[in-house]
Amino acid sequence: MDFRQPASSPLLWIILLIPYVALLWLPFYNDTHPSLMGFPFFYWYQFLWVPLTSLLIYIVYRGIK
Repeated sequence: MDFRQPASSPLLWIILLIPYVALLWLPFYNDTHPSLMGFPFFYWYQFLWVPLTSLLIYIVYRGIK
């Protein structure tokens, strides 16, 4: 068995930082407007990142596999 990681582009790993930075910078999304279906921006912005983060993790996974 070979447990070494395959060589991959550092750009793939930087992609994983996108959701971290987007959610870490709280002043950017700490607002109530624009609202979406009655949800303030603060909430729907965070919920939007759940599927986006899953998609980015999948992209990185497929890139290193």
